[in-house]
Amino acid sequence: MINGQNTPKLIDTHLHLVYPEKFNYSWIKDVPALAQSDFTIENYQSLIKDSGVAKAIFMETATDDEYWQDETRFVLELMNKPDNILAGIVASCRPELDEKQFDRWLERTQGDQVIGYRRILHIFPDEMSQTDLFKKNIKKIGSVGKTFDLCVLEKQLPIAINLAKSCANTKFILNHCGIPEISSGNMKFWKLHITELAKLPNVFCKISGVIAYCPTGNANAEALRPYLEHCIDSFGWERLVWGSDWPVCNLAKGISHWLDVFQELIHQESNETQTNIAFNNAASIYNLK
Repeated sequence: MINGQNTPKLIDTHLHLVYPEKFNYSWIKDVPALAQSDFTIENYQSLIKDSGVAKAIFMETATDDEYWQDETRFVLELMNKPDNILAGIVASCRPELDEKQFDRWLERTQGDQVIGYRRILHIFPDEMSQTDLFKKNIKKIGSVGKTFDLCVLEKQLPIAINLAKSCANTKFILNHCGIPEISSGNMKFWKLHITELAKLPNVFCKISGVIAYCPTGNANAEALRPYLEHCIDSFGWERLVWGSDWPVCNLAKGISHWLDVFQELIHQESNETQTNIAFNNAASIYNLK
């Protein structure tokens, strides 16, 4: 486990919480490692005790449609409880809705606690995020000083590039290094489009989730090192942040293992660089108080 005097504090920029007694998550039913339990803030805080994680950002957990607003309201209540680690919420949003409906949700979620928004794009036709309406609503997120987390598959990186170019006023954070197809062993398409995406100054990259996409039994630093190195070469250390993707990281060996792998990947860097990717970059990008 990451610990000790030289370990930088961490901001976990990608924490999911699963409360099946409150909300339905249809996608989880097909994932045995996640379907048999709930994953609460108390569970998480017990796992990261003494890990160096000082703050966490809740990432919307793709509830079924009827609950997408209720989830945000519930996590806002969690944030108001004492001794919780939550520093902000990346809330679910629906940029494909008409402007009045979208504006209403933006208004309801203003304030310091909701720091950004996300709409998972890989479960919908690519055309959805390319419409003028979708782009107009994403621009509104930027206009109120919030971020938009990009969750796309490797094959969708071209649509991510188009969206980020079209909404230059909005900060985009690419989830899970763009979900590279690690098992294929072919990095060419992914590398090319990560390079192109990184040319856009409003795009940042999240080192998260990738451990769950490693081949079975090969979820280790050496498997991930080529991907991290290309992200560093493309974005630079100053535009990278770290996230656990808990509890999805349990599809590999869990959060403790991911913390160890992450430390192995960065431990040779300077203390300043480690502190930036672990904490300072996220605090700046997400405007954490």
